[in-house]
Amino acid sequence: MTRYNEVLDSLRTAYDGGAADRERSEKPEWKRQERETFLERLRAEDCQRLLEVGAGTGQDSAFFLHEGLDVLATDLSPVMVAHCRAKGVDARVADFLNLEVPPASFDAVYAFNCLLHVPNTDLSAALEAIQTVMKPGGLFFLGVYRGRGHEGPLERDDHVPWRFFSWCTDEQIQRFTSRYFETVDFHVVESANFQSLTLRRPR
Repeated sequence: MTRYNEVLDSLRTAYDGGAADRERSEKPEWKRQERETFLERLRAEDCQRLLEVGAGTGQDSAFFLHEGLDVLATDLSPVMVAHCRAKGVDARVADFLNLEVPPASFDAVYAFNCLLHVPNTDLSAALEAIQTVMKPGGLFFLGVYRGRGHEGPLERDDHVPWRFFSWCTDEQIQRFTSRYFETVDFHVVESANFQSLTLRRPR
């Protein structure tokens, strides 16, 4: 049974090494659309403060910042955090279980393709940590690639060392999130096999 703290070091090393390639990569249109849809929801509810977890090089955080939000980005990779800061984003090194921000301090949280690195044994704890930093009624975007319940290192990964992944079925991911959040929207981007969830912390 794999625990999150057992994969942290290898994930950090992999993403430190892969940061430059990620910075150069072009974001596909479907990802831009998911981000834009969430921004529209944030505006509709007058959300001001946003936390991005697993922010990578900060492309999305910079987008939200430029759209007028007060953004804090976190990532477990110091190299990724440096890329965020180079874009003018307030960023710090933190993992999902140790966010180190005050409770109920954010209107919204954004997590795009990052929580799939958390083993199921610790996914509930990660979701609870995210819920804790959100204000009641706050919005949470959670996006991950869909799977069949498999966990383990991605063989023939393009990162070194190979990264740990946990791929949830549609039923699994919704079962986990329903313990802490109300579902605003769930859909699958079929072209990318991507699970998109917009969630709300209960008021």
